[in-house]
Amino acid sequence: MLRGKRFGARRGPDATGQNSSHARARSPSRSPSLNRGRSVKIRRAELNRSCARLGQFPETPRPEIAFLGRSNVGKSSLLNALVQRKQLARTSSTPGKTRMIHFFEVDAAAHELMFVDLPGYGWARVSRRERESWQGLVEGYLEGREALRLAILLQDLRRDFSEDETLLLDWLAERGIETRVVLTKGDKLKPMRRAKRAKELRAQLGDRSVPVLLSSSQAKQGIYELWAAIRAIL
Repeated sequence: MLRGKRFGARRGPDATGQNSSHARARSPSRSPSLNRGRSVKIRRAELNRSCARLGQFPETPRPEIAFLGRSNVGKSSLLNALVQRKQLARTSSTPGKTRMIHFFEVDAAAHELMFVDLPGYGWARVSRRERESWQGLVEGYLEGREALRLAILLQDLRRDFSEDETLLLDWLAERGIETRVVLTKGDKLKPMRRAKRAKELRAQLGDRSVPVLLSSSQAKQGIYELWAAIRAIL
């Protein structure tokens, strides 16, 4: 999770010392949906590099879509579903397995993008020093990356938002970073319970206007809608 002392700080110089003054417009909230049957043509998807330090980030003109979320929320599964690959992003049952920032080049239809898999936060079994190192890496990326166009925060549909998620959403909004919330693991609940939980989670966000989408990587549901949200901000 991003360091609490940094929340509320104004957007200033980026990780390279340059000012990031451009704010991204926020879209109105949309109702959660869960559909299947449509797809986006993926021409190519491959790992560009994995980075443990800020200076290792690739120099690329591709717009970047960052994926954030608690450990074991399903980031790797969602990434694989989006690019129609089984093992592009390695999945693991061990929370906190992702300890670096992974950059994936994705050529989809008419767009050439970079998907960015950020380390999961929460209950990773690592030392405090290592956790603080992750925090600095993630915070430095989010604050200083000019190529960043959209941050996608994943939330397990079965779990309530914690203070980590609400603080993160506020932190992103203060910096003008366009954000979507994607509710994952929708296939774990029956339809009526799924709809009820989506409504409950939307209510927990209060007056935050971040759009919420519902998905299931296993059932390939909500994937087309998420692609539509991604393409809309390019």
